[in-house]
Amino acid sequence: MNFAEFAASRKSVRGFTQQPVSKATVDSIINAAKWAPSSYNTQTWKIHAVSGDVLDKIREGNTENTLAGKPHKRDFPYKEDYEGIHRQRQIDVAVQLFDVMGITREDKEKRMDWMMRGFRQFDAPVSLVLTYDKTLEPAGITQFGLGSLAYGIVLAAWDLGLGCVINGQGIMQSDVVHKHANIPDDEAIMICIALGYPDPDFPANSVRSTRVDNADFVTYHGFE
Repeated sequence: MNFAEFAASRKSVRGFTQQPVSKATVDSIINAAKWAPSSYNTQTWKIHAVSGDVLDKIREGNTENTLAGKPHKRDFPYKEDYEGIHRQRQIDVAVQLFDVMGITREDKEKRMDWMMRGFRQFDAPVSLVLTYDKTLEPAGITQFGLGSLAYGIVLAAWDLGLGCVINGQGIMQSDVVHKHANIPDDEAIMICIALGYPDPDFPANSVRSTRVDNADFVTYHGFE
């Protein structure tokens, strides 16, 4: 399989088996992903790999705070609500997921359960929490680097037969993650990645999101 085929074969995994992922496997994934592009080779990224009791405590805290109505808190400013075509694409993939999961618009209980899966980091056996030093803020270039690292992680995991989903909900109660993963206050949490072995019987794992044609977002200049 060439790279184009391999990259197109990857998909987000939202249902995992409880097969443990060894520290050695996680280290192999990170060892491959760390070759992602880094501005001036600054490598301004850090990873907190979380599993076991620590991850369970994060799930519990995220769930309790969310159900109690505690406002979302991230470590950097961001726009939570998408608009226009970006919002439509978000809706389109949600429709795909809800359809295969049998979640109707009227079924508030199942819709809530689906949302809470995100706050539980999709019940994955491992969560990789990506951070950077707050001294780097404003951190646009640093955040770009962490995005490159995140893509390297999901590809390296896929190559080893593991699945990932990049998960914003899992760190929307950032105080909980800082506390239980012992992440220093001078590090900003960028994102987390739920990681594990895909459950072949979980319906949402059959969903593959679409990509628009290049012509919709690429403009060529100076080509003959």
